[in-house]
Amino acid sequence: QVQLVESGGDLVEPGGSLTLSCAASGSIQSIYTMYWYRQAPGQPRELIASIGRDGGTNYLDSVKGRFTISRDNAKNTVYLQMNSLKLEDTAVYDCNAFIRVLNGPLRDFWGQGIQVTVAS
Repeated sequence: QVQLVESGGDLVEPGGSLTLSCAASGSIQSIYTMYWYRQAPGQPRELIASIGRDGGTNYLDSVKGRFTISRDNAKNTVYLQMNSLKLEDTAVYDCNAFIRVLNGPLRDFWGQGIQVTVAS
């Protein structure tokens, strides 16, 4: 079965930087668009960045210029580089990807969620 495993999150100071990784594994034929979401305390989940197979990107306005999404297709991995972090960036971050399962259907998969806490 396909799994997405996230890593890299934890405590960081305001103004600091952090990079999250999300690696897909399993019976994968193709990975299409990949996404990063986050859910802050007491708030709904929001899409913050996406990246297509060709590297085209889109960002939520509040993170534009601070966050960079990238991918390594050979590693089936999507990254989120976060700079100039603010207190309001504190959230559970989660990756999502549309994946065609080997000899099977196209569907989306989620990572397990990873905590990012911005605090001094």
